[in-house]
Amino acid sequence: MTAENVASPGRHPHVVLIFMDDQAFRTIGSLNNPEIHTPNLDALVRRGTAFTHAFNQGSWVPAVCVASRAMLITGTGLFHAREGVNTGSLLGQHFRDCGYRTFFTGKWHNSASALERSYDEIGPWFGGINADGFHPDNTAYLRPAPGNDWSPSDREQGRHWMERDGEVVHSSERWTDAAIDFLESATGDERSFFLHVAYHAPHDPRQTHPEFLDLYPADKIEVPPNFLPEHPFDQGDARIRDEWLAPFPRTEDAVRLHRSEYYAIISHADQQIGRILDALDANDLIDDTVVVFSSDHGLAVGEHGLMGKQNLYDHSVRVPLIFAGPGAPQNETRDALVYQSSIFPTLCDLVGIPTPATVEAPSLAPVISGEVDDLYRSIVGAYRDYQRMVRTKSHKLIAYPDQRRHQLFDIARDPWETSDLSDRPEEAERIGELRRDLERWQTELDDDLDVSPAFASDDTGGAAWPVPM
Repeated sequence: MTAENVASPGRHPHVVLIFMDDQAFRTIGSLNNPEIHTPNLDALVRRGTAFTHAFNQGSWVPAVCVASRAMLITGTGLFHAREGVNTGSLLGQHFRDCGYRTFFTGKWHNSASALERSYDEIGPWFGGINADGFHPDNTAYLRPAPGNDWSPSDREQGRHWMERDGEVVHSSERWTDAAIDFLESATGDERSFFLHVAYHAPHDPRQTHPEFLDLYPADKIEVPPNFLPEHPFDQGDARIRDEWLAPFPRTEDAVRLHRSEYYAIISHADQQIGRILDALDANDLIDDTVVVFSSDHGLAVGEHGLMGKQNLYDHSVRVPLIFAGPGAPQNETRDALVYQSSIFPTLCDLVGIPTPATVEAPSLAPVISGEVDDLYRSIVGAYRDYQRMVRTKSHKLIAYPDQRRHQLFDIARDPWETSDLSDRPEEAERIGELRRDLERWQTELDDDLDVSPAFASDDTGGAAWPVPM
């Protein structure tokens, strides 16, 4: 049995929430990807408990981060989060009401009024990194292409490169500097603190310093096993902004280029996260601080012929999730199916404050402690009215009502989701069971989308079938 982190007696533990933008689950070296350099996240994994199957429940808009962040700060499901941002008790607001000194810096992609009512102090912040809009002639898109000399390290390109006090700094550095300034100001405060740092990395355009780009020569990057030149059908929003980052059809060279830049900006962010952890250590705060690390959603970056996150494959719906500090056993993993919206109630339990009545998601504290192994036998996901998903530990069913089709994957044997089994007669019973489970979840979550067109060619039944308990 590994060691348990235990807080010092006295006040509630501090909290540092580090939230990324577009960071997929297969991006932490020690957990699942030896190709990427993440020494500070690797150290955080050793210090805490990592969830290997954490999921974003979906989105009602193409900017999936908006819905994800709404679920994070409300602790509610997808179909209640949009209203919950305006009516419920928000994450930072609740910690402030419980006596915490609260601070936010980085990406905020919900209403400014929600931000203002959530935190005592608000540092530098910004909305979406592509706020200047999309135009196909912009050199950040459709790369690589002859004559396009766009460079991730060119500080004249804007976006992640931001001006501060007459110098150009990277967004990850700007938010980290603000976070460290706050930590140093909070060391003499009698109150516990809640620090929320929301990085724009690794969202495109994936800009960073040359030394991080040099870690990943494009010709050395592996092409994922589920690479396709194009997705085999229009799954909804097939030509959205994210998908224009690389040319059509995709090539292995293009995917290598984009993945090399993706890894580079993550390694730079990892360095900045290390600075925050070092600041906690230098100020004798590390042992009394719960650190949680996660991301709003994942990203395809060339998998399944896609570049973006407007899909329900694991590369886009699974996220990293790590809890370290008081209450979290060290160097352990949990494979329970969980939602990232459980961060809110889990933090409440770990620091010993009540959870607001408006929070719907269950706490992960019993899973972290080992009291229970699982909270759900299945989880669901949604993307607008185009896609619905139900996933167990062994199988995934994705429904596409507009396309009148569905997919079935044996996740246990085919974790990269390369073989669609939906046309196999021997899988008809399984598809029916999963479909009924999906519809049960839809009722529970107040999702009124009719998925039956996705199964129009099947005899597996629908809502008239008994709903399993």
